[in-house]
Amino acid sequence: MKIVSAKTAPEAIGPYSQAVIANGFIFTSGQIALTSDGKFLDEDIKVQTEQVLKNLSEILISGGSSLEKVVKTTIFLADINDFATVNEIYAKVFGRHKPARSTVGVKSLPKNAKVEIEAVAIV
Repeated sequence: MKIVSAKTAPEAIGPYSQAVIANGFIFTSGQIALTSDGKFLDEDIKVQTEQVLKNLSEILISGGSSLEKVVKTTIFLADINDFATVNEIYAKVFGRHKPARSTVGVKSLPKNAKVEIEAVAIV
């Protein structure tokens, strides 16, 4: 098992790692709209989703993977009505690559974020 720590993504805000590599896969922790310097982007769902996907990309790259190698994502939404907007941005970022995915509406997220996404990818 190897811990991944990307300098180009926000540090973990709790007792966990940005990602862990095990058995040829990288498992990311859920990402919210924090910049690499730890500033929370308390903005609309579009801005938050773009930042979350950027964070995921940076962590995956740091671990020797990429968005193109993602096999599964889980999306947590504070408001399920944001599904269409998140879906549009997600589709643009992933392009023709379509990993398995779950999307869950939740009561709340850390820092009152609107979206959190985690991923599993091949290293």
